[in-house]
Amino acid sequence: MAGGFIAALPNLVLAFIIFIIFYVVARKIRSLVTQITEKQHRAKNLGALLGKMAQTSVIVAGLLVTMTVVFPSFRPGDLIQLLGIGSVAIGFAFHDIFQNFLAGILLLLTAPFKIGDQIMVEDFEGTVEDIQTRATTIKTYDGRRIVLPNTTLFTNSVTVNTAFGKRRLEYEVAIDCQGNIDHVKKIILHIVNSVHGVLDNPPAEALVVALGDSGVTIRIYWWTTTPGQTHILHLQDKVLTALKNRLLETGIDLSIPTQQVVLQKMPENANGNHSDDFKALADGKSQTSMH
Repeated sequence: MAGGFIAALPNLVLAFIIFIIFYVVARKIRSLVTQITEKQHRAKNLGALLGKMAQTSVIVAGLLVTMTVVFPSFRPGDLIQLLGIGSVAIGFAFHDIFQNFLAGILLLLTAPFKIGDQIMVEDFEGTVEDIQTRATTIKTYDGRRIVLPNTTLFTNSVTVNTAFGKRRLEYEVAIDCQGNIDHVKKIILHIVNSVHGVLDNPPAEALVVALGDSGVTIRIYWWTTTPGQTHILHLQDKVLTALKNRLLETGIDLSIPTQQVVLQKMPENANGNHSDDFKALADGKSQTSMH
């Protein structure tokens, strides 16, 4: 045994040196891949992932070469065949994990959204906290954390609210208007444009979308430069408050829908007696009036 060990010692030393070389090269490749990826894609997670995968690949190749030096009868093809048979069973056992892993890599490569974006997918909406290889974490607006599998994000429609620097808001108001509609629209636009945070370009718009018996429905559009949810809510509050107060000051009333119920006394029944019950007349539609 001692003689066999001494005879194999040169191969062991050579194998150790080869493995050290592969290990050093793997670390250099990892650093290089990480830097190039972060520079091109500006995604820290993607750079770390691809760098780690590159390092692992080089180390595995070094192990195969090392085993070939130590054991001359060893053939890497036999090990690859063995791993190929085992990978089938592993693939079935960890199907969902591998699917989410591949979806995470594709999300990091394509970058449809990034950390800090506010997105909406299915019934969930919030700010992206982290994008990992298995799942993506989202912080909701009410302070909760949602962990979404990457497959869900990859196979479903995702709305990115902060994808662009500008965002349009809209709201409909019903005006009790009997006069010139164009004059009312000018007043509305003047009020909206006077609110801090509303952009001049693109300009705000006021469009008539419906006409009633005693009112006009106007849809108002305006743009802002901060598409975050908190800013959107506060800006909408300012615009609607200004519209409510200043429209009343100019003598323009907002239409308030009311429902009118008509009661009628029941006719005589079959016995000739008068009934004291009342019923509400309904013809499939509520009789409404605008005040």
